[in-house]
Amino acid sequence: MERHDGAPGWGFTHTQYSADHGERDATRRAGALLSARPLPQNQHIMGWGAENPEPAPGRYDFEALDERVALMRATGATPVLTLCAAPDWMKGGRPGRTDWSRLETAPDPRHYADFARLAGVIAQRYPDIRHFLVWNELKGFYDEDRRRWDYEGYTRLYNLVHAELKRRNPRNLVGGPYVVVDHDPPAEDAADRSRELRGPWGELDQRSADVIRYWNAHKAGADFVVVDGSSYTREGHRAIPDEFAATEKFADVTRWVRSVTGLPVWWAEWYVEPPAEDDRPGGRDGWGEGHRTAVQATAMMRLAESGASAAFYWNPQRTGKACPGCLWRSTHLRDGGGELPMAGLLSRFAREFPPGTAFRPVAVTCGSGDRVEALADEAAVLVVNTECRPVAARVDGQALSLAPYEVRWLTRP
Repeated sequence: MERHDGAPGWGFTHTQYSADHGERDATRRAGALLSARPLPQNQHIMGWGAENPEPAPGRYDFEALDERVALMRATGATPVLTLCAAPDWMKGGRPGRTDWSRLETAPDPRHYADFARLAGVIAQRYPDIRHFLVWNELKGFYDEDRRRWDYEGYTRLYNLVHAELKRRNPRNLVGGPYVVVDHDPPAEDAADRSRELRGPWGELDQRSADVIRYWNAHKAGADFVVVDGSSYTREGHRAIPDEFAATEKFADVTRWVRSVTGLPVWWAEWYVEPPAEDDRPGGRDGWGEGHRTAVQATAMMRLAESGASAAFYWNPQRTGKACPGCLWRSTHLRDGGGELPMAGLLSRFAREFPPGTAFRPVAVTCGSGDRVEALADEAAVLVVNTECRPVAARVDGQALSLAPYEVRWLTRP
């Protein structure tokens, strides 16, 4: 990952449930896990575990947000805030009431300045926080009539927030547009496909490309550019050619976004597991943990080698025993708070391949029809067996017997 002054590197985003609530022993274990190997942590200012910060004009409620910020501070994290969503009265609702079904509604243009002011109040409340993402996935900014994103409206909002945050403290680092970089299958006859960026995985949605180009041309300033996306297609949720090879999209998009904007590229979210259709079994709940971790490791390799400056894992925390892809067992369980495989991968990856890592070639050989991925620097090698069967391989001259979907770290002599 490319080093720059404001790059947190590898981290994660808190969602509805996190380590700030639950059984006392479980929250203690989760806190110890986070403190042992601190990672950057991201929190939204409303929703995803935070309450409405300004239920009525000038009346604030920061109790829940204070708790999340306190967790980030206590565990040694580099704290990041996503400035989303907006209080109801900024989007046509009644002051003093919160309709959570309208969480993803954008503020009315008449209240853009009010939202920017709220962002400034929050920045002043937490003066140790320096990193701010403006909005989330352009929620509420899609123009159904024109079948495209209202990037003009979003950019007006962004510019007001940027100005307010810089006014509060010039050292605050601000980025956008946090657009979903969707894609369609290769050579599919879709009007929205882009000719700017394509690969075996598919073709970028032109509407996403248009957001990035407009925002880049009309922004008041930015310290980094923010995107998110998945390795599977927008429609049909297909991973092409397969779930491992499809992760090359993350590298291609990172390089393209940086070439367009000249800014450090932050991935606010990334996804590799196609969701189940119509609530049928499969998708994110259908993959085994070994399979999931192997694909995630490959995706992280693609992000790192292409020079992404930050990447935040969306932690899908739940309250029950089953929690596919979670970083720790739910703190709502008496025996919760313990590390799960994705936390081990994320923290080890962050330690071995931080921003500024100079990657080195690594020799990999294996049998015909087998595929083993590897990423290495001078000190460490990450090896991933992408097959659902055991594979014999030679990595850096070392003979390995890899279990199905095994992720293994090696130390270079």
